[in-house]
This record gives sequence, structure tokens and C-alpha cells, in this order.
Amino acid sequence: QVQLVESGGGLVQAGASLRLSCAASGLTFSTYGMAWFRQAPGEEREFVAAISRSGASTYYADSVKGQFTISRDNAKNTVALQMNSLKPEDTAVYYCAAGLFVAGWRTPDTPARYNYWGQGTQVTVSS
Repeated sequence: QVQLVESGGGLVQAGASLRLSCAASGLTFSTYGMAWFRQAPGEEREFVAAISRSGASTYYADSVKGQFTISRDNAKNTVALQMNSLKPEDTAVYYCAAGLFVAGWRTPDTPARYNYWGQGTQVTVSS
């Protein structure tokens, strides 16, 4: 049974940093592209960042480029999202996702490309 378990969310003030982590189990982690999405209240789920199987390639939403960094540790089956200079508009539930990308790591910002999702972790940024 595949499980993706996010952690590291919380309530912080604007300008602070948080590091989210996602622990994967039940899958061959190194064969999956990984990503973070987020969903704010009343909004649709939004792509944040993605990383290829090896970690050699990353892709970011324009809204977080230069502010967030995605990384992975294939030995520990984890993917992380380092979030710096947080803003109130970053408030959302953050979800970890895993996708096989059988035909190659393309359009990693598309939710339909992902086979498995975590339950999410809440990030709240106060002004």
C-alpha cells in the first residue's frame, strides 16, 4: 500500500521559513517523479514544484520561483520543500504527489500526471 505522509506545516509569521517533508512508502521511490501542490480555501489545487526521479531536474511555479526549493533523498524515500520568505498568500494545505511518468518527465505541473497523493499539511502565514 502506497503512503505519502507530509509533515512540517504550521503557523508562522510573514517572512519566516518552513521546511515541509514527505515520507513515501510502498513504492519504488526512485522511479517516481515527485511534486508539491497546494490548495487554499475556496481555490483549486495549484502546482508548486516538481522534481524528477533522479533529482537532476526541477520545475517551479512562477509564483514560488526563487522562494521555494524542492529536493529529494532517494536513499531515505523523502522529498522536501524548503519555503523561505513566506507570505500570507502562501497559506494553503500543501500536498505531496508521486507520478510514474512512464513516457518521460513532461508537464509535471499537471495533477493528472500523479498516481498517488498525500493527505496534506496545513501552512498558515500570518501578516
